[in-house]
Amino acid sequence: MREANFKGLRVLALETRRSAEIEELVRNYGGEPLVVPAVREIRLESQDHAFLFAAGLLRGEYDLVIFLTDPGVRTLIDVVRARYDLETFLAALRKTKVASRGPKPAAALAQYGIPVAVIAPEPYTWRELMSEIESHFGDALANMRLAVQEYAASNPEFLLALAERSKSVTRVPLYEWALPEDVKPLRECVLGIARKYVDIVLFTTAVQVIHLFQVANGMACADSMQAGLQSCVVLSIGPSTSEELRRHGLTPDFEPAHPKIDSLLLEAAEQLPQLLEKKRTSATTSLVRSTPSLPSRSTRATLPRTLDAQDLRIGRPADPASRAGLEFLHEIGSRMAAADPFHAVLDRIVEIVATTIPCDSCFIYVLEQDQLVLRASRNPHANLVDHLAVQLGQGITGWVAEHREPVSIPAGALRDPRFKMFRDLPEDLFEAMLAVPIQTAGKIVGVINLQHQRPYQHTADHMRLLSMIGFLVGAEIERARLDTENLQLSERLETRRVIDRAKAILQRDMGLDEQGAYSALQRESRDRRKSMREIADAILLMDDMRRKLTPQQGSAAER
Repeated sequence: MREANFKGLRVLALETRRSAEIEELVRNYGGEPLVVPAVREIRLESQDHAFLFAAGLLRGEYDLVIFLTDPGVRTLIDVVRARYDLETFLAALRKTKVASRGPKPAAALAQYGIPVAVIAPEPYTWRELMSEIESHFGDALANMRLAVQEYAASNPEFLLALAERSKSVTRVPLYEWALPEDVKPLRECVLGIARKYVDIVLFTTAVQVIHLFQVANGMACADSMQAGLQSCVVLSIGPSTSEELRRHGLTPDFEPAHPKIDSLLLEAAEQLPQLLEKKRTSATTSLVRSTPSLPSRSTRATLPRTLDAQDLRIGRPADPASRAGLEFLHEIGSRMAAADPFHAVLDRIVEIVATTIPCDSCFIYVLEQDQLVLRASRNPHANLVDHLAVQLGQGITGWVAEHREPVSIPAGALRDPRFKMFRDLPEDLFEAMLAVPIQTAGKIVGVINLQHQRPYQHTADHMRLLSMIGFLVGAEIERARLDTENLQLSERLETRRVIDRAKAILQRDMGLDEQGAYSALQRESRDRRKSMREIADAILLMDDMRRKLTPQQGSAAER
């Protein structure tokens, strides 16, 4: 049996939750541990996604719930119990099919008596999970409504694969990744790697790679750290982490047979002589990879994983437009504009969609009751935005919403039998059109329209990308719309409260009844061309000033 010994080498691990365990293992194997946190998990400020999911689950709207992490299981249950009866929620979950990305989420679910129908095998990536789901459910998957408990960022590949094979997919984001509150130790790690003070670097998640390069880029040290990593033995916990390392120009020197920390350290310590020899013999190759003829590492290090077109498998060139669009997907996965008002969210979507797929016009229609209302436009249409409404089934836009299917017309859009002309909308005369539905939680939310003045052939990649954007932004649009409606309701209630107070003052001071006070406010509003709220505010202000001045006047009279 080979000896497991790191022979006094310095082993850097960027771990947070299992830092004490890693430190002890490295010491037991004769290494000098340096454990520095690179990731912090924080809950989303708004848990609307979790509450909407819980309400849908209780109504029986999901056929399969997919859990990706064990912290996600615990966080979801902790969040839901604040609004719903926990046992009722768990009973509904037990009646629903459940899939788990590996044994850890399954173990967390077992603590609550929730059976798991599908468990992904090693190495527990989304690909194994997707394969198991397809194998287990077969053709029935096409008619199933899915919900996915996400970890800190969306996985567009997995979501797209699910969306293509099922009836609907609902994202349930619960927390996000952030840098540690104190990044000074991480900065010191960057310098230590760059100056070759570290012999072995251990990565246990892909986000550790992203954050390390993010800090290095902020220090303008990405190139020197890259060179330092080329001289270190780089250990990766599994395929997902290895993929992220390769995206940053690094080839891991070792990946264990089983994606577990104890297996990784044991096997790496046993194979240390071979790993060191391999590193020495590959020094020349490492130098070739870091020559100036290749793209700058400091540039590539700033790009999150979802910016790589190859990663999304849509086969598009990595030009600035496609990067901007794929950056948008990453932004959505990380809670795009979590507190932005409704129109700001829509304007952001229009901006990126129009950048991603060249077009002469981009509209977003939002379904409100039984009408699709034009809520955002790339071209200025102040008289139409928020006013133009399309009935479900009316025109190409209404057809897309009603049938929940995309439509691509390369030329002669106005001659399509589904076409309907709208007055004062010049885009109606455009030749080409691409329209896709926006959906969330199995329901239609709206439609995205792209139009071109001249004939334009949309590729399959264009349709896939725009459909993915429509799928990912659906929940954000719904949330923003509900937030705006709640704000408007609050403003109406506050206006009513102010007017009621003003009426009470008029009744007291002028001897009017309630109807007479209200009529007086109406007359002043009409005569002065001010809103009733403004008139009421003025009355409250005068009453407040009078109350403040009355004691002072009394004191002056006494003197």
